[in-house]
Amino acid sequence: MVNLLYLPLAAGVLSLFFAFYKFKWVGKQSPGNEKMIEISSAIKDGSMAFLKQEYKVLLLIAVAVAILVTLPERGFLKLVALSFGVGALFSGLAGFIGMKAATNANSRTTEAARQGIVPALRVAFNGGSVMGLSVVGLSIIGLSGLMIIYTKFFGADIVSLNDTVIPILSGYSLGASLVALFARVGGGIFTKAADVGADLVGKVETGIPEDDPRNPATIADNVGDNVGDVAGLGSDLCESYIGSIIGAVTLGGTIGNAELVYLPLIIAGLGVIVSMIATAFVRTKEGGNPQSALNFGTIGAAVVMVIASAPVILFLAPKTFIAGGQTYTNMGIFYAIIVGLLSGVLIGIITEYYTADGKKPVLDIARQSQTGAATCIISGIEKGMLATGLPVVMLSIGIYVSYLAAGLYGIAFAALGMLATTGIQLAVDAYGPVADNAGGLAEMAQLPAEVRERTDKLDSVGNTTAAIGKGFAIGSAAFTALSLFVAFKEKAGIEVIDVTKPIVVCGLLIGGMLPYVFSSFVIGAVGRAAFKMIEEVRRQFRELPGILEGTDKPDYVSCVDIATQAAIKEMVIPGISAVVIPVIIGYAAGPEMLGGVLVGVTVSGIMLALFMANSGGAWDNAKKYIESGNYGGKGSEAHKAAVIGDTVGDPFKDTAGPAMDIVIKLMTIVALIIVGNIS
Repeated sequence: MVNLLYLPLAAGVLSLFFAFYKFKWVGKQSPGNEKMIEISSAIKDGSMAFLKQEYKVLLLIAVAVAILVTLPERGFLKLVALSFGVGALFSGLAGFIGMKAATNANSRTTEAARQGIVPALRVAFNGGSVMGLSVVGLSIIGLSGLMIIYTKFFGADIVSLNDTVIPILSGYSLGASLVALFARVGGGIFTKAADVGADLVGKVETGIPEDDPRNPATIADNVGDNVGDVAGLGSDLCESYIGSIIGAVTLGGTIGNAELVYLPLIIAGLGVIVSMIATAFVRTKEGGNPQSALNFGTIGAAVVMVIASAPVILFLAPKTFIAGGQTYTNMGIFYAIIVGLLSGVLIGIITEYYTADGKKPVLDIARQSQTGAATCIISGIEKGMLATGLPVVMLSIGIYVSYLAAGLYGIAFAALGMLATTGIQLAVDAYGPVADNAGGLAEMAQLPAEVRERTDKLDSVGNTTAAIGKGFAIGSAAFTALSLFVAFKEKAGIEVIDVTKPIVVCGLLIGGMLPYVFSSFVIGAVGRAAFKMIEEVRRQFRELPGILEGTDKPDYVSCVDIATQAAIKEMVIPGISAVVIPVIIGYAAGPEMLGGVLVGVTVSGIMLALFMANSGGAWDNAKKYIESGNYGGKGSEAHKAAVIGDTVGDPFKDTAGPAMDIVIKLMTIVALIIVGNIS
């Protein structure tokens, strides 16, 4: 049975080869003229400078956390540290590969846009595909590889999860989550600080265009698109993907059935193959809608996954199994994966409605901008709050139906189903920052207006695909957190989390509060980091007057370094808190209160994440709708109001919001690792 693990391992290796092929294809496309190459090189240099500084800090934090979570363990369970290290390494590597691919594709997308939308979409999407396929490839190689090593070479009993594989595999997820948290949020702080610095010092104080290459903060803003929305995104989805697989694996272990332990990895491997096939579905004609092409790839992958998974599940899964005193069939597992896939697609469709250019919510925000920033912000908050409704209903229905189909194992499998085609989902998501950079390059290189119009169309679609990707991550967090929570409850020996107990209620309240306090730290960090960025840009203009005259080159790396240091410094306390708080509460108050905290964090975090992701995406596209010539176009009062709304939405959708699903799973994973020592 262990030999089956070589199948997902092989799928992961194949995915990396396919990603390498896509990377080489993008590299063969024309990077444009000398000016475009110069600007693109500055973005690449800045991105590398950021990652170098960020990963130095992450290494120190990772070592400290590895010691913290493994110190109480003995003997065999010291392998938690090995799993943690592999998870952290692969999560960081996934982000790094994505960043390299995106910076390689940005100028080539701009050059392709000279010929039209179709070639530009192809280059941008293939650039995003490199990260999508690398993330799933690395994730499944690491997870299946570790399971092979532990079972074949260390003699671990694959179904004795309470004593061996649960904490070991949880260590792998913890490593991925920790890197994802800092990469996602640190990058978000960085890019929004650079954005504010570029606008205030460049446009307002100096009077140079927004994307003028003489402004080092403008280049840093483009760097931020890569390190935050690409590298951070890659680590984030790597963590979500790993968490969904481990959730199903751990519940299979609690049932005590080896087939149910291996099955999630086999299905994940199948999803990798389907994602590679689905990249061929993303096609459009000149004048067509890029959003439809990208949606066709995502939905097409889901349909193929349903068809392909049926024979695999019916052949490998036991015909019947007992979980929680109830008997379920392998068909129930198949129904659960359909529920997960369908839930993910529906959440994506709902998110598209609330955030896409031309849809009623975005048009309403644009219309409200005519009367000022206040009504624009009020409308965006209203739409963001309303946008939590249907996704939560879909999640609730999905959780309950998947439970009826295959018990708690069905819920875990629904989470896996939602993220089974992460390769194509992430490719679609990562396409957005590439298109965004391409638009900036078009303006900075002073290309014809129609090139910027084409890249803006791609960028507008990218705002929606980013919001959809966040919806998938948030939705999967609900399913995955529940399955991991069940594993926590089983290992702690708690039959029921009784909300009538005062200590549990205290835990619920504290857990519900934490996402808000965390978001406060992160959003405030954007403002503080922006202040430091503004001071640095002012210094360069003051000490090197030749920058504005074109005789001196801005110090891009110095500007990026300052933003990086500010971002990392600001993220240390909230980032470490997500790891330390479960440890403190668990050891001080016991597993029941910790269980209450986990429930509170999950419920509160999901609502807050949905609200921030949807409102931020809607504000951004409302601004772009006005910029396209509506309600007075650029420079109008409506445009100024929409820009303010977009500025409010930036830390919502790009900094605090994306961190919520990571925080939820990170805290649950830490609790799962330590629960054996506190119960």
